[in-house]
Amino acid sequence: MTIEIKAPSFPESIAEGTVATWYKQPGEAVQRDELIVDIETDKVVLEVVAPANGAITKVLKGEGDTVLSNEVIAEFATGDAPVATPEVVPSLAGEPVQAEIEEAEDEAIGECFASPAARKLIEENTLNASAITATGKGGRVTKEDVINYMKYQQAPAPVAAPVVSPVSSSAPPRPAVINTTLTGDRPEKRVAMTRLRTTIAKRLVEAQQNAAMLTTYNEVNMQPIMELRSRYKEDFAKRHDGVKLGFMSFFVKAATEALKRFPGVNASIDGNEIVYHGYQDIGVAVSTERGLVVPVLRNAETMGLAEIESTINNYGQKAREGKLAIEDMTGGTFTISNGGVFGSLMSTPILNPPQTAILGMHKIQERPMAVDGEVVIQPMMYLALSYDHRMIDGREAVQFLVTIKDLLEDPARILLQV
Repeated sequence: MTIEIKAPSFPESIAEGTVATWYKQPGEAVQRDELIVDIETDKVVLEVVAPANGAITKVLKGEGDTVLSNEVIAEFATGDAPVATPEVVPSLAGEPVQAEIEEAEDEAIGECFASPAARKLIEENTLNASAITATGKGGRVTKEDVINYMKYQQAPAPVAAPVVSPVSSSAPPRPAVINTTLTGDRPEKRVAMTRLRTTIAKRLVEAQQNAAMLTTYNEVNMQPIMELRSRYKEDFAKRHDGVKLGFMSFFVKAATEALKRFPGVNASIDGNEIVYHGYQDIGVAVSTERGLVVPVLRNAETMGLAEIESTINNYGQKAREGKLAIEDMTGGTFTISNGGVFGSLMSTPILNPPQTAILGMHKIQERPMAVDGEVVIQPMMYLALSYDHRMIDGREAVQFLVTIKDLLEDPARILLQV
């Protein structure tokens, strides 16, 4: 029986998606609920799984093609489907690319893993596999990697099977190579921006163009929190099933308390109206290979430190695996971004519309500070609060940031709400 494979139903906020990666090719055996294709949207990657045991008989939408909600993207035959002849799958550049049936298992070449097609090219051309940049899952060398490597080396094209569409990778979709220009020892490569990267770029530019964005700075002495963590981290982990006590939970709690005192910072602008939120949904910026995503802690004001840490860890794991759902990133009344994990000492975070403020954390660095007339070495962190001046006055922004500073330097204030 033939079944139509359709793109998932997109939420109202998403108009269309892009076919990111086909994991199965026509004629390749597929088990029920096995992942066959990823559809990339503006926010997340949606997985499409096999409806039954069988095989894909025809691919209607190739990698890079735009698809609409519930649009048919392939045909699927249930049961022990016969191995089909290779299908022609459109490429990103608009030229047909011949699909080739490959074995699912990768084999090791030296210290590298390569797909069967890639391995064949490597052996035929006597290439050094370890010198080839791998873009597949877990360092897997794909046929595309080998071809790009040979172009870079200006080697003659091998007489081999036709170029294949990328297959069998559960890693986040990589940008497709559009064109490679070789100019002596100065190669250039053009790649298509992913849908997520395009959306990020568009939203960041809009945020700077449509908001009167300013940034105020302060610094916080992290010694009290560091001492608190050092004193209770083992008991905390035992009490909460191995959840580690990190810095982010303190910042989230300090932010929720400060937002209660300054509701304008927790508000958003909708046209000519100001929307005041009676809850604190804190977005936590997470960097992934695909780009920046911001999952949201719902009702963070009701969460304890352990729940915050556990939820952030779960979001981080899902983000790395590309498993974040659209619901995980929808909404949010305030955002926290931590550039310190990458070593940033100072930066200016950009607003996450329609929110009116974002807090930037940075690297903890020991610096000489004046304490009671003496110079003392203290672990200090710069804080940055970017805000929309249309909604928030400078006085309010400064006082909000000072409140966070006071709460962090005396964590008992968070518990006592003073």
